[in-house]
Order: sequence, then C-alpha cells, then structure tokens
Amino acid sequence: MDLKTKHYLKSKFQEYYRTAEIHLPARLPEREWGVISFDDMPETVMRRHKAFGSAGEVEDYLAGMAPAHVYYSVAYYTYPNAPTMKEKQWLAADLIFDLDADHIPGAPNSYSDMLEHVKKETLKLYDLLTNDFGFKEEDIGAVFSGGRGYHFHISNPRVLSLESAERREIVDYISGRGLNLDKIFVKKGVSGDAGSEKATMNVFPSEDDGGWGERINRHMIAYLRELAAKEDAEKLFTGFKGIGKKTSRQIVEILRDETQVDLLKKGNMEALSRVNKDIIQTLAERSVTELSASVDEPVTGDIKRLIRLPGSLHGKSGMRVTSLSIAQLEEFDPLNDAIVFSDKPVKLKVIRPFAVQMKGKDLHVEEGVQELPEYAAIYLMCRGAAEYGP
Repeated sequence: MDLKTKHYLKSKFQEYYRTAEIHLPARLPEREWGVISFDDMPETVMRRHKAFGSAGEVEDYLAGMAPAHVYYSVAYYTYPNAPTMKEKQWLAADLIFDLDADHIPGAPNSYSDMLEHVKKETLKLYDLLTNDFGFKEEDIGAVFSGGRGYHFHISNPRVLSLESAERREIVDYISGRGLNLDKIFVKKGVSGDAGSEKATMNVFPSEDDGGWGERINRHMIAYLRELAAKEDAEKLFTGFKGIGKKTSRQIVEILRDETQVDLLKKGNMEALSRVNKDIIQTLAERSVTELSASVDEPVTGDIKRLIRLPGSLHGKSGMRVTSLSIAQLEEFDPLNDAIVFSDKPVKLKVIRPFAVQMKGKDLHVEEGVQELPEYAAIYLMCRGAAEYGP
C-alpha cells in the first residue's frame, strides 16, 4: 500500500468517524483498547494497552486518528492501560463467539455465498444458546465483523466469571464434540406381564429429553419422515446399506403412521428395530453435523481477547462492523447494508484482477487504471488489490 493510498483511506475513514454511530461497550473505563494504523501498513502492528474514560474520548480519537482497525477487550480490568497483563488485574470477561468463514468446513469460495453460509451457522448458534443454555434474545448482541463473519457478545452476569476451560466446554457442546453416539440407540430392559420375565426394547432419547438427545431425535425423525413422504420412498430407503426391499417397505409404513411416529418421538424405537444400528448412528452423526455450530474456539476461550468495536470500520474491507438484533440478522445483507461509502466514481490503479459482488453489482476488474464506485474502490484498496489514483 503506497503513501497516497494510505492518505486517501485515512481521510475517508476520518470522514466516516466524524458522524458515525459507535456502539461502545459497557463499563467503558475498564476496557483495554487496541488499534492498527494505516500508517504502519503493509505491516500489521497492534498498538494496545490504551484506555478511554468516556465516550467523547473514544469519538475524538477515532475522528482524529482514523485507525484501520479498532478493538476493545472482552475483559474488564482494574488498570486497563497498564503495560503488562498481570498489572492490569483481570476482573471478569464477556462471553464471545466468533464465526468466521476461515473456520467453517465447506464454506463456498464466492464472497457473497460465503457470507450467507456463515449467517446460517450464526443462526444455528443462536438456537443453541437460547434453547439449550437458556439465554434470552436480549442477552445476545449480534455483530457483523465487517469482514467474513459474525460475533456474539454475551454480558449476562452468569458468564462473566467463567474461566477459559469452562468457556471451551461451552464450545465443545455447541460443536457436538465428545458426544458418545455409540450409546444413542440402545436396548433397555423392561418387565414382562407377570413381573418376573425380562424383555428388551430399543430406546432412543425422547424429543422432550433436552440437550443433544432431543435435538437428534427431532432432526432424525424429521429427515426420515421427509424421505418417507416422497413417491420413491421405498427406493430411497433401499439405498441405505443393509436395508432390503421388505424392510424398506416396513419403514415407510411406520413413518407414515402418526401413532408409530409418536412412539418414535417419545424414544421408543422398537418399530425401527430391523434397522441396522450402524445406520441409526450414521443418521445421528448427520444430525449433529447439521445442527452444531462452527465457532472459533480460541476466541471464546481467551478471556483477555480483543474484539472489533461495533460501528467501527474494517480496514480490510472498508465496511462497517455492524450491531444487529436477531430479527435484523436474519434479513441482513452485508454487501449492501454494511457499506457506508458513496457511489461517486474514483480512479484507481488495479494491481491484480479482482471480482466482488457489492450493492447487487458483479464487479470484475482487470489490471490497469479503472474507475469504480467509491465503496468498491475502497474495498479493493483495503484488500491490497489496487492503489489510489491513475
């Protein structure tokens, strides 16, 4: 990034910060702050151990210095601007989740598709946090990172004192790590009619058991019923290894019978006793994959982490780090809603071919002097794909 480009980007960021709505964290004076400056680029130098006493101080700093990236600590400290972590005296920390395309298996290559994929993972995380951990919607602050993912901030008093190991256990649960699926489909002893005989019954977690058992039950039965509803259902079930035509026909009949389905929902899997246990386990594994959320474990486990400031700009995209309600998250389109710069044309020299979709436009640029809308020109400059001016 040449000097002319740095000056241009810094001036545009300053222009934004003069009127920007910044979402400052609670207990502001107890937070440590860190910034990365355009002046240091292309080197990435984090200047941290800063502290601000008021909203006015933060706003004045941003409008004056216009850093490329702005972060604050998830932790609260007695002395946040002390030069060492020990001297800061840790008090507590918010619970943070980071969902980034770099850490999500199977994320598409297209930027727009990637962002949509990450959003789906984020909504799965929200479902886990509210249904399994009991957090309320108002406990969870959703934030678009300005780059390739989303953050969740939780400041509920119940989580502030959690240590790193306890936070990693939460990640294990959310990701489905450590689930013993070998025991998900078992035989249970039941008493005979006379009270002396012993019989066995195939059982499975009920849809009312809570936790992963309930999740797997609901998801697996819904998937099987979806298959059973198709015209070629018997053929579909025969496609499972170990299921013949006769068994396939029986499975379809069971899954189309509401009485039998109600028994399955209650955990009585006797009706599917002919189905190989390995198939049940494969279906259970599929449910875990579909329902778990891929979060960046080191971020959640780090009780001294710095996280992006909502309302600030992301120095590698020029887009806004955006606070969202859950309702807003569902409809949020980052490549339109997080763009803050104008459509006015800007000349720049493209260093390498680049393609991106922004504001509903597919932008494909080749090397050489180009004229692009300001928001796209800034994006390319921030990505290191172009320099300012002809």
